[in-house]
Amino acid sequence: MSDPATESNDVHSSSEEAKKPQIEPIRMPTVEEIRGQDIWNNCAVRSVVSGVMGGGLGLFMGMFLGALDNPIMQEEMTTRQQIVYQAKQMGRRSWSSCKTFAVMGLVFSAAECTVEKVRAKHDITNTAVAGCVTGGALSARGGPKAACMGCAGFATFSVLIEKFLDRYH
Repeated sequence: MSDPATESNDVHSSSEEAKKPQIEPIRMPTVEEIRGQDIWNNCAVRSVVSGVMGGGLGLFMGMFLGALDNPIMQEEMTTRQQIVYQAKQMGRRSWSSCKTFAVMGLVFSAAECTVEKVRAKHDITNTAVAGCVTGGALSARGGPKAACMGCAGFATFSVLIEKFLDRYH
């Protein structure tokens, strides 16, 4: 026969084991996951995807902002003329915003990825440098003073967004 004290210890120890959190084993990534990571870590792929997504965002923003434009001669235009004017404005604004945001996404992503690969660090300095490059490139047509202001402004904005999102601890 078994001893009642031994049985109570067995019950007590089995309830402690049930309460312990189960540690899950580390799962190794599959070949497909590794290939996907390798593709996404390519700066060219990341930049093109960011450019396409930026263009899409610019397209929708341009449509929205173009719809808010009121014709100057609104009282003198018929309803049909106003609709045609609004459609043309939306098209022009959409295409312009699409190009701007596509270039912005492409340049920022390429600069950040390149700086990150060269420095072999993932920190907020990469964001600041990428913001400076992007702001300077977008405002370069205005001359050196405009490029410097664009660099400083976009770098500051990029760092503030990163701090707000708290990506780097």
